[in-house]
Amino acid sequence: MGLVLILSLVLRVMLFAIYSPVSFSDTGGYQRSAQAVLNGFANYDGTRTPIYPILIALTGSEKMLYLSQLFLGLGMTHAWFIIGWKASEKPFIGALIALAHTLNPGQIFFEANLLTETLAAFWLILSLLGAYFWLADRKYQTIWLALGIGISASLAALTRPQFIFMPLWLAIFLSFSNQVRNPRFNFKPFVGVMLPALVLIGGWMGWVYSRYNILSVTTMSGYHLVQHAGYYFEDLPDEYAAIRDTYIAFRDTRLDTFGTQSNTIWEAIPAMQEASGLNFYDLSKTLQDLSLKLIITHPWQYLARILKGWMWFWRAPVYWRQSAFSLPGISSVMVLWVWLARGLMVLMNLVFVLSSIAALISKCLRHFFNLSSFHWLLAGTVWITSIFTSLLEHGENQRFLIPLQTAVIFWTLWIIYFTWQARTLNRDKVRSII
Repeated sequence: MGLVLILSLVLRVMLFAIYSPVSFSDTGGYQRSAQAVLNGFANYDGTRTPIYPILIALTGSEKMLYLSQLFLGLGMTHAWFIIGWKASEKPFIGALIALAHTLNPGQIFFEANLLTETLAAFWLILSLLGAYFWLADRKYQTIWLALGIGISASLAALTRPQFIFMPLWLAIFLSFSNQVRNPRFNFKPFVGVMLPALVLIGGWMGWVYSRYNILSVTTMSGYHLVQHAGYYFEDLPDEYAAIRDTYIAFRDTRLDTFGTQSNTIWEAIPAMQEASGLNFYDLSKTLQDLSLKLIITHPWQYLARILKGWMWFWRAPVYWRQSAFSLPGISSVMVLWVWLARGLMVLMNLVFVLSSIAALISKCLRHFFNLSSFHWLLAGTVWITSIFTSLLEHGENQRFLIPLQTAVIFWTLWIIYFTWQARTLNRDKVRSII
């Protein structure tokens, strides 16, 4: 553990010294929300959930935000070490999982990005670590641990709304976790996990609704649905011609340039407001209603986009910037590292998908891979995220796996290890017989 943490710390100190914090198109929105936080939420526009803007406000500068995310990454490395070690009872497995997290450029470079993924991943691993201890031993099954799991899962949802299902998923899973042969519902984990969710997520949704009359965690839900429905905006009736024609003009331009309409909406919003006379919030509500109607009337096209978005989910991107390195020449080495790691991550994602389906079907494989309840909690979390995000969004779906990429790595390395171990034991048996 000490060696892993020292190596992880040294790598992050080196990164901080030679690699600058990186802003993306979403960064400005979070920074504006952070300024509204400092003003007592008086001008908070509800476009972003509040937890990451609060972190920005607390850190006060991009460098301090970057530094705080590096420390979060160090904490996640430690948490994965504990899970890998305790689950396998082998410290080297814990070290392997922890180093796989730290040495994955898709994770460590994201700690320099001024975006929500690192903070979301931190809350997720806290809730999963708590769930691991709950599942591992009855002595840990206290209402306080359940409350802690619920708080962490709720903060993950209020950092990245794609994880809004996490409190309910954890509550249901833990409520049945120790009742395999005789399923019965245990109310203690359900109440303990869901109570913080009702207070934190429900309270935030109530605040958004009271201000903007939108029942959601953000005021952007209508815009996200256009990522699906925008492909068939021509079918909107003439009473919405101003909205329809304005969007189509932006969409066709983006299709000609990039070959996809994804993320057209973020460029089109100002022009659509001007053409329709609607403010930002009324336009969001209107687009939500129109998009749902279009989706209902185009179910097969919608399902096709869901499938395509689900496939994008597994592409294992690395969000980084070569120009952020202060040392000349090092970025060329990093390019090789990034491409090798991406290839390995895509392969691991494929192994995860195939092996999780196979193990779900085959009882023999479940025993062969030595899978526990915690493994199925991880697999279920990844699968639900892949499907849930594809239902709601058809844009940067590949970005949605980043906070859970190490969960996929954990599963895959576990499968590889026990497959190798089984083959080794079988060879030893054959040799002893000979």
